[in-house]
Amino acid sequence: MIGLPKSTEFNKRIPKQKFYENLTVTPALKTAFKEQVKVIYWRNKIAATTMNLAPGTTVTEVEVFEIRLSTGSLDEAVLRQIDKEIPYHILFLLEYEGKFQAWIGYKEAAQSGNSAFKVTAYYHTDWLAEDALGIKADGLNVDAVYESLVRQIAGDKLQTTAGESLEETEARAEKRKQLQKQIDALQAKIRKEKQLNRQMEMNAELKRRKKEMEEL
Repeated sequence: MIGLPKSTEFNKRIPKQKFYENLTVTPALKTAFKEQVKVIYWRNKIAATTMNLAPGTTVTEVEVFEIRLSTGSLDEAVLRQIDKEIPYHILFLLEYEGKFQAWIGYKEAAQSGNSAFKVTAYYHTDWLAEDALGIKADGLNVDAVYESLVRQIAGDKLQTTAGESLEETEARAEKRKQLQKQIDALQAKIRKEKQLNRQMEMNAELKRRKKEMEEL
């Protein structure tokens, strides 16, 4: 689908019920699977065993899942649930009425030390014709392919400095996101605060947060 060699093809249909039946999920998430997802296909497996790639040190495989939708949008919690249940990195290709959108999460091992993963952020393209996605599996090893996919799909949403690793870029992007939340919260508090001295204190804190944001 994205120009991968035939050796990567898997083309296995996965029942969507697998991701919510007999599992502890919220009623809202179960409804999202039922109403938004039409069918899920496991299309490709990008790995050292399926392509001319060296093994990765942190990424062993990148799976390509095609999700055909019943509606024009998908709750991000659906992707998080799939990522939670599949112990590999996943490139999602959403399809709706002949248009495609590529989604990928920055997925890393959880701090608990077990085989679980956590996704800190998702990135996605616009809705495009299949041949306009322009995504390629570039890299000499599986780690590099995954990093390339994240950067291609994220585009300018991930601001990279020279020589910076994907992990460092993502950590900085996450810090910017948290700082923006703090800035927004402070601005809301300042608007509501009646006491001048408290306004001045919070304005000073707001300036510090904004300066920290500029330096990132």
